[in-house]
Amino acid sequence: MSDSPQTPSFAALDRVGFPSFDPGTVWLVGAGPGAPGLLTLLGYHALTRADAVIYDALVGTEILQWVPQGALLEYAGKRGGKPSAHQSDISTRLVDLARAGKRVLRLKGGDPFMFGRGGEECQTLAAAGVPFRIVPGITAGIGGVGYTGIPVTHRDTNHSVLFLTGHDSSGTVPAGVDWAAVATAAPVLVMYMAVKNLPAIAEKLMDGGRTPDDAVAVVSHATLPEQSVVDSTLGAVGELAAAGALTTPAIVVVGPTVSLRADVGRYVEQMGIGDVG
Repeated sequence: MSDSPQTPSFAALDRVGFPSFDPGTVWLVGAGPGAPGLLTLLGYHALTRADAVIYDALVGTEILQWVPQGALLEYAGKRGGKPSAHQSDISTRLVDLARAGKRVLRLKGGDPFMFGRGGEECQTLAAAGVPFRIVPGITAGIGGVGYTGIPVTHRDTNHSVLFLTGHDSSGTVPAGVDWAAVATAAPVLVMYMAVKNLPAIAEKLMDGGRTPDDAVAVVSHATLPEQSVVDSTLGAVGELAAAGALTTPAIVVVGPTVSLRADVGRYVEQMGIGDVG
């Protein structure tokens, strides 16, 4: 729906009592899964007042249009298999900018604490005595998946859901994960950064007791115009990943709620919310 004179604009936020973003402080803000409308109001408030913005690879480019003119804008993204900034360097940079009197915004895709290394950055800031604030964001494993018509919980199918990452710091299947336990821990599994290792992960889950015909959806570029969904099964999805048929970045969902997309997803599409085809 287009704006009209009766439609409130972002200027209305000036009357909201948001906390002050003071010089010498750092705000860790979750930018959401990509679509600019999914940035929180508090995140928008911080973004429009920042002196320095250190942003990640998965931050939607349209969101960066709200960075104030003249503010420092630095890319600190991490993508698998590509040259990336070291986490220790990013954390140190936040401290240095804050000590220089900047209002520092650390802008992270999704939510800072959902596999976003936000906890590590907070530890560094705390050790350095730098004041900081956490601004949660919509994580792709819930909001991005929901855009396709897949609920992560449904009372007819599951009373629990398990979130996990598909690779460790070396890029391989996390050795610290008890995959046999994961396989039966919850009916629905939501996996971040799992496409590269999906053939091995699928095998581990089936060895742990999940069936080859378990429904799987791979949601790529969630909430963005190029969003797509590949429907598969646990027994077949590894082969798709090995063949390079899955686009990243992506969220992988395993379990019975995936099948609900057949009923829900077509109506989501009619409402113009992403491409769920």
